[in-house]
Amino acid sequence: MNWIRVASASDLQDDEVLGLTVGSARIALYRIEGEFYATDNRCTHAEALMSEGYLEDGCIECPLHQARFDIRTGAALCAPATEPLRTHPVKREGEEIYIGAAAA
Repeated sequence: MNWIRVASASDLQDDEVLGLTVGSARIALYRIEGEFYATDNRCTHAEALMSEGYLEDGCIECPLHQARFDIRTGAALCAPATEPLRTHPVKREGEEIYIGAAAA
């Protein structure tokens, strides 16, 4: 798999989310307890950006209709969303954060 550098670890503190564009894909990058995760940055229920949502306990809440998703698995946890968010592989090498090229 090809990896694309998208951020430095210092760009995000714990419990923060960052909206990115990787190739043509809009990605939300999350940091929880020092670990990094990535999902699509569009709610599966509506067109809201997940990077503008509320992040807590490993879940992101859509800012538009309060649908919640598990950022580790992408699973939709409550209505109105029923479809999961697509997740993307993330790796950290030193201070650099990479997303798998399949996200692009």
